[in-house]
Amino acid sequence: MTVSHRARNAETFHALDFAQRAADLEAQGHHVVKLSIGEPDFGAPPAVLAAGRDALDGRPLPYTPPLGLPELRSALSDFYRDRHGVQVPAERIAITMGASAALLLATAATTDPGDEVILADPSYPCNRELVQSFGGTVVALPTTAATRYQLDADMVERAWGDRTTSVMIASPSNPTGTSIPFDELAAICELARSRGGWRIVDEIYLELSDASPAHTVLEVDPDAIVTGSFSKYFGMTGWRLGWAVLPPQLVGPVERLAMNYFLSASNPTQQAALACFTPETLEVCERRRRELGARRRLVLEGLARIGLPVPVVPDGAFYVYIDVSGTGLGAWQFCEQALDVAHVALTPGRDFGPTTGETHVRLSYAASRGELNEGLSRLGHFLASRRG
Repeated sequence: MTVSHRARNAETFHALDFAQRAADLEAQGHHVVKLSIGEPDFGAPPAVLAAGRDALDGRPLPYTPPLGLPELRSALSDFYRDRHGVQVPAERIAITMGASAALLLATAATTDPGDEVILADPSYPCNRELVQSFGGTVVALPTTAATRYQLDADMVERAWGDRTTSVMIASPSNPTGTSIPFDELAAICELARSRGGWRIVDEIYLELSDASPAHTVLEVDPDAIVTGSFSKYFGMTGWRLGWAVLPPQLVGPVERLAMNYFLSASNPTQQAALACFTPETLEVCERRRRELGARRRLVLEGLARIGLPVPVVPDGAFYVYIDVSGTGLGAWQFCEQALDVAHVALTPGRDFGPTTGETHVRLSYAASRGELNEGLSRLGHFLASRRG
């Protein structure tokens, strides 16, 4: 018996490795400040929790349609109209088991063996694994602080080849928290469209942008494939619910893939998510978005104080991407020692690509202000002891 090639070659998601190591330290009685995982500490809004409890009152919970509850698809359609001023027909929205499943379905529907997919380095590591799982070739373009660690149209044009079939973009991005200027995003999409390529745009963190409401790519490219999530803005990480906005020609193919891969997303989770779109819940989420902005300012000031530079100030999500090259440690060593000595969990840049893999680490400021202050204090003492 043999293990499949894709399973043998899949890379570890090191953020989860460090989270497990942090959990092991906690089991030994240590208090670990966990700044490695992008998980808001707020939890789901009160109305969502209440709706979830109501859905578990003993009523039958059958499978939903493969693309999700019609009323939830309609609620998302209304959300795009009311918040972003774009018309997205409900029938083009697929409800998925987290945004991860949305990205998987988008990749499965657009990537054949030998296809080339362009994305940024650094970027979310699972996207590379998804492309490779379906036999595609990842074309990871090195980015710098000068482009806010994002692609631009010139880079994409130079990299586009005969076998290129799509470009994957995240704005705001994980791990950097930076957005692509909207006119640049439009130019990239227009370039890909003119070459007959798919545009897969991850907008999981869109509602956590500094601008509110932020611009969705659907304003300029209504046939882009867009992924969204209930995990970040709505605080529903463990509920595992996301969505994809699909061009008309992909709705049928994605539906067939979804029914074979997943049958459907969770019924009670979908019912609970309907409570996300009330005025009361949206106001809760907006307060939380503003709180995350305050936490970012706290973190940036603290990092500057202890001498850890952030080359590009983020404008969304809840991450800062820190250059640790001046500490005398590689990123992996820095994260190991920060955890073992200071009991602060961070994520090494190795997760996100080779360009910054050994020089940068990601910090998530989704933790409480108290934990952030404690983590910064511990990192300051750790660095001072090294300098001493």
